[in-house]
Amino acid sequence: MTMAGLLERRAADPRLGGIIKLAALAVGGQGGGVLTSWIEDVARSNGYDAQATSVAGVAQRTGATVYYVEMAPKGDGTPVFSLMPAAGDVDIMIAAELMEAGRSIMRGFVTPDRTTLIASTHRALAVSEKMVPGDGIASSEEVLAAADIAAQRFIHADFDQLAIRNGSVISASLFGALAGSGALPFPKQAFEDAIRRSGKGVEGSLRAFNAGYAAASGEALPEAPAQPEAAKPRLRGPKKLVAAFEALEARIARLPEPAQELACAGLRKVVDFQDLAYGGEYLDRLERVAGLDRPPHDLTREAAKYIANAMAYDDIIRVADAKTKAGRRDRIAKEMGAKSGNLLQVTEFLHPRAEEIVSLFPARMGARWAANPDRMALLGRLFDKGKRLRSDSLTAFLQLYVLGGMKGWRRRTLRHAQEMAHLVVWLDRALALAPRDYDLAVEVIRCRRLVKGYSDTHARGLSKFDKVLDGARMVEGRPDAADWTRRLREAALKDEEGKALDGALQTIRSFV
Repeated sequence: MTMAGLLERRAADPRLGGIIKLAALAVGGQGGGVLTSWIEDVARSNGYDAQATSVAGVAQRTGATVYYVEMAPKGDGTPVFSLMPAAGDVDIMIAAELMEAGRSIMRGFVTPDRTTLIASTHRALAVSEKMVPGDGIASSEEVLAAADIAAQRFIHADFDQLAIRNGSVISASLFGALAGSGALPFPKQAFEDAIRRSGKGVEGSLRAFNAGYAAASGEALPEAPAQPEAAKPRLRGPKKLVAAFEALEARIARLPEPAQELACAGLRKVVDFQDLAYGGEYLDRLERVAGLDRPPHDLTREAAKYIANAMAYDDIIRVADAKTKAGRRDRIAKEMGAKSGNLLQVTEFLHPRAEEIVSLFPARMGARWAANPDRMALLGRLFDKGKRLRSDSLTAFLQLYVLGGMKGWRRRTLRHAQEMAHLVVWLDRALALAPRDYDLAVEVIRCRRLVKGYSDTHARGLSKFDKVLDGARMVEGRPDAADWTRRLREAALKDEEGKALDGALQTIRSFV
């Protein structure tokens, strides 16, 4: 046979028309393997040959795992199925998270001539989204719009929340959505039987399955019971301390109404961070701002939030306190799905720099050590190695517990002196601007958003904060000073390295 004869176009094998091709994208913990096994089971129990494969994305480390199922009615021979989905050749695409739906569209798995796309609209943020200092969350609306165009049918709901409400995981509600879509030629009972045959978590899985089925098929979902209005947290403790706190809360009623809700939250935050006297200092500062404010009281409202954040800074004492708070272990056990009788080990990863160690010294002593390179190098050699503490062990827990209980020492430390000095300079500058440029004063208050975390994160945020205020100083007196300060702050939140901020500052230098 000639080469031309070998390469001539041949008619497609008609047997391929009966193959149903289904792909699913899921990350670790979403039950993609369980979902795939259910789909295989329901196909085989209804007279179909089926094959399931998966290409691991190593769960959370390098992306979602691609699960792929092909099925066809049993015939005389044994079908040969593909091991991987191909672009433009997928009948049903299931995405266990909204951005996975977007990625499936980008990879060509979703086409308007054939693909039914089933996607959960909840978000499990990617590392790249979490790394952005500000709001790095990708737009869900863009993915939803693209899916409406790219898919022949687009079925979407918050299947993760449906599963949680019914005491199961998202694989069960997605399986229900697959059944409700009608994309597979099997009755609802066959899907439910597949869950029952699995023998694990059957009741919860069936509840989540039915919720997903209803969402996909358009059936009315059972109404969730009305949630009672959240009650104000009840104070507990010695009567004297409760009375003192209530006296502080009474002062909030004298603040402008737009600031009162944030002031309540701020007061609780700083009192929890330190003590009642510290809460009084918070209200002293806030009352000073209110005395210089005017309607609509944006200055006081923003100050209520950011003064509290500045006073409740992250230090080693606070981190240790958070790791030993009552209820933390129960929360971790719940998140890990640990059952009664399971052994749960918790390892804390700590990496204190020399700066963090010195920050716990008395203010004057710490300042001297911080200014001495040889002493800082010594502390670096001793502590900058990283530590792992098993906080489920008594010895490690006691170390953290003692460290977290050093609130009484905090006010004498170098770190506290530095934070309070920084707070005073920032707040004084904003209040000095208020009489002549109110909007700029508000933006300067909001710039405190840049300072967060501890260790390297805190140092980077503080550096950006200083740069933004330097830029604000350059445009001070201009009618658009507040707008430029806002732009600088937003640029600072765009990337960790601060390249966008440096570019914005260069723009300001070009016209100042």
